[in-house]
Amino acid sequence: MTAGHFAARAWADLGAPGADVGHIGCPEPPVRLDSRLDVAGLVTDSIALAALAIEQVAATRARREPRTPRLRGDVITTSVRSERHFRLDGQPPQAWAPLSGFWSTRDGWVRTHANYTHHEQRLRQLVGLDESASPATFASALAERRAIELENEAAERGAIVVAVRDHQTWARHPHAQTVATMPLIGREVVGAAPTRRWPGESSLPLSGLRVLDMTRVIAGPVATRDLAYAGADVLRVDSPRLPEIAWQHLDTGQGKRSTTLDLASRVDRQMLADLLETADVLVTGYRPGALDRYGLSPDELGERYPDLVIGSVSAWGREGPWRSRRGFDSIVQAATGIAMVESRDGDRPGALPAQALDHSAGHFLAAAIARSLVDQRADGRVSHVSVALARLAHELLGSAAPGPSALDAAAPEQPPTTQTATADAGVVTFAAPVVGFPDAPERYASVATRWGSDAPAWTGRQALREGAQREDGRAP
Repeated sequence: MTAGHFAARAWADLGAPGADVGHIGCPEPPVRLDSRLDVAGLVTDSIALAALAIEQVAATRARREPRTPRLRGDVITTSVRSERHFRLDGQPPQAWAPLSGFWSTRDGWVRTHANYTHHEQRLRQLVGLDESASPATFASALAERRAIELENEAAERGAIVVAVRDHQTWARHPHAQTVATMPLIGREVVGAAPTRRWPGESSLPLSGLRVLDMTRVIAGPVATRDLAYAGADVLRVDSPRLPEIAWQHLDTGQGKRSTTLDLASRVDRQMLADLLETADVLVTGYRPGALDRYGLSPDELGERYPDLVIGSVSAWGREGPWRSRRGFDSIVQAATGIAMVESRDGDRPGALPAQALDHSAGHFLAAAIARSLVDQRADGRVSHVSVALARLAHELLGSAAPGPSALDAAAPEQPPTTQTATADAGVVTFAAPVVGFPDAPERYASVATRWGSDAPAWTGRQALREGAQREDGRAP
């Protein structure tokens, strides 16, 4: 499949004119990702579409014609493999926890995810091991179990384990059959309201717009990083009981601020409601339905905040038997057959050369949000747009790598593909900005603030955090 296929399908899902994507071509120098699947096409198209949609916002605000985005393949290659380039005071991160990875079972392979402490604890409990048990002991415990049995029990206990399947087996799975019917980008009109005006100041395409970011890990934070880079005031909100992995926050938090709110607290729920009153966009990255009990379902949000654009990203999508299951890029690769396609010996599973599902989902979501902002200000339609990693996996499995010339990894990356800056945590090196809309800044304006350190308020508005009354004695 040629460059532009993934973008054309996603753009059509948003109801946008197909002619818009005609300018998306192959970046120079080429993206270099060695895969049997068209990973380079997927990540290029997602980034190009984000740049195109953001440029359309700029053109609409300036009342001019959109211009063609610029794409640099070396920057794209670095960006989607950012964990390989990240440094904190010169040191690389530990990208994978000891219990995250592929493990042999009695009848095949499983893939686990244990990068977060609470997921590791559940994983150990699943196989009856305490915190002192070594990875070797863990491997021995899994070797006695069956893959599907582990997968099902993990889903019940909140641990993250999937059986590694080939793509033919996955295609027969009930959830795979649901995923195959989904659009690449879901779009649902959840309300209508008087059209909002664009804010007066527009030094960048999204200047003056407010984005509430309730996402974690990679896909959601990549989406909101794109929006912050384009000028939006992005405030990330997390639970104080679920700390983020420090290096991961620094890797995707450029240009954003970070606060914590405990939604089990009535006071904190009211703070969130106050933020939503004047937000332009809400982005969520939790499993479908996980936030419904707090009044944050798309339907309730559409009713209470009729001019709020809603974006969401999930592992498995909003429909189907696995909609409520936990998942990450590596887990989706393993379950859907990608890991076996990428196997080098036909036995041990492999992996894509980048966490391409996460990064592509993030950029596609940013594109969908930017496009929805244009629609909302044109006719008052308010959209909930959504992206699922499993749907991108389905699309990717239907592609093939374009040929050896695009897979020649020998050519060196040309600088600058990274940026170095000083943060509270130290000197940080991270991937350079990748969304090349016209007149885009060459560098991120700021690094991530320390996780949870900012007030729950929009820039320029007072919000007294210290001394706030918290019910049940909960700490901020």
